[in-house]
Amino acid sequence: MGRIRLAMATAAQRETIYRARHEVYAHELGQHQPNASGRLVDALDDRNLYVVACRGDDLLGFVSVTPPQAGSYSIDKYFARDDLPFEVDGLLYEVRLLTVLSPHRCGPTSALLMLAALRLALSQGASRIAAIGRSDLRGFYERVGLQMHGLVARSGAVTYELMSATAERMRACLRSLDGVVRRIERVAVWDPALRDCEDGCYHGGASFDAIGDAFDDLGRAAGVVSADVLDAWFPPSPRAVEALSAHGELLLRASPPTMCAGLVRTIAAVRSLPMACVVVGAGSSDLMFRALRLWLDPGSRALLPEPTYGEYEHLLGRVIGCQVDRLRLGIEAGFGIEVDDLLERLTSGRYDILILVNPNNPTGRLMPREDLRRLLELTPASTRVWLDEAYVDYADPEATCEQTAARLPNLVVCKSLSKAYALSGARAAYLVADADTSSQVRRITPPWVVSLPAQAAAVAALGDGPYYRARWAETALLRARLADALRDAIPRLTVCDSCANFLLCLLPEGSPTSDLVCESCRLRNVFVRDMGDMGQGLGSAFIRVAVKDAAANARVVAALREALAWHRARGARPVRSWR
Repeated sequence: MGRIRLAMATAAQRETIYRARHEVYAHELGQHQPNASGRLVDALDDRNLYVVACRGDDLLGFVSVTPPQAGSYSIDKYFARDDLPFEVDGLLYEVRLLTVLSPHRCGPTSALLMLAALRLALSQGASRIAAIGRSDLRGFYERVGLQMHGLVARSGAVTYELMSATAERMRACLRSLDGVVRRIERVAVWDPALRDCEDGCYHGGASFDAIGDAFDDLGRAAGVVSADVLDAWFPPSPRAVEALSAHGELLLRASPPTMCAGLVRTIAAVRSLPMACVVVGAGSSDLMFRALRLWLDPGSRALLPEPTYGEYEHLLGRVIGCQVDRLRLGIEAGFGIEVDDLLERLTSGRYDILILVNPNNPTGRLMPREDLRRLLELTPASTRVWLDEAYVDYADPEATCEQTAARLPNLVVCKSLSKAYALSGARAAYLVADADTSSQVRRITPPWVVSLPAQAAAVAALGDGPYYRARWAETALLRARLADALRDAIPRLTVCDSCANFLLCLLPEGSPTSDLVCESCRLRNVFVRDMGDMGQGLGSAFIRVAVKDAAANARVVAALREALAWHRARGARPVRSWR
């Protein structure tokens, strides 16, 4: 038997779908009266997006995605909008008509169609996905992240339930099923139009839903608390702002230095590094995607502590396709890494790379300097260590391993200028490695990799150390006050210790799930991060909050307190015990 092909439906296939719908929904399920044309269509079909599963010329099944532009949804036939437990806005997508024709219902077709529909909706920018699904298939829908809302409708011989999930929850569930997804994908061929629909790693940033990603009124940002991303709460160095404001027209119009020589020279001077050991990039993600794909392939093996920064699992597992083994970190030990356990794993297995984020995101834990020194000394020479120090300046600028990376052949340090230097929008970063390793990465670096405005801002910022050291000290005070305020306002909330510009929080036992809490905060223009997609062990009980200024932190505390109280009053489905 051939592989199953998933593709967007052609006009001819739509006609086949309409006739198959008549057979299934009129004759088999009795939801519609049979008609003489033998076709079943409705008003949504002009705007629906159809995905088909075929083997050769045979249609195995189909599914439909209704975008918000359609103006209505099939759920409107069964439920009044005032009764819906979620907002119907311009980002709600509905998955409907998941249908597998009778000879093919025992195989993977239904799972493949559901996966295709979810990817398609997420790629279109859905913030929430809704559906009415058969009650007897409830387990199937719950497994992919859809949550039941207790609203039931009956049509013909079938009982349906209303269900939905936020985009964040859906992505988290799909990642938790990554192994299952890979297995079923082996029997499928994806049309390029659908393959392009696969979402990348989610990084927060939902606050731009409120601000507007067309940038037509950036003034709206003043009323929004963007605590779901880890941008600095303070402005960039006045020197950096002056460089852009005084010469903005030139910086936008002119081509930058081809290989960013001035930026490399500045980094080397400020950090006391050889220029040959520094490679720059348009943010740390750019460096990750270039360097790790250079050294790893599907036959490689990586060790990744969990939870940690989600882009690494996405890049290693989904983009490169190598084997990813996880070292589970537990809240019982404060999410700290036991170096002896880590070394045992490294020496007992043959790992090509170890990924460490230090301080770790989302836990905020910094590995003690002596532990890190011992780890680097004892790690097998055949294992490369990628050390991500995006937040180290908030913890202790002296804790960096840049100097060690310049001379140790199997250590690479990646440093972002986004978070600690308040340059997230500029996209500038660098890595430090020995000269031979740096040369490998430099050879695959495109010209003009960092924009001219970003180069100018970064050079100015790196020259203003006193300004940033003062801001990092202020951040530590704000973080401590925010942690105290959260504990005082929300009884039994666990606020994990952190040395970075964010706090990881475990919701109290019996609270609503983290995605519901985050969604309620958004209604107050306060955005915090649901941790369901950053490590399989965090589940639906953790949120992460970025440290902001005092006024914004107060809004975060109030929004979380009100969200938890509102959901408890409505009897929201509580989280399962994480412990």
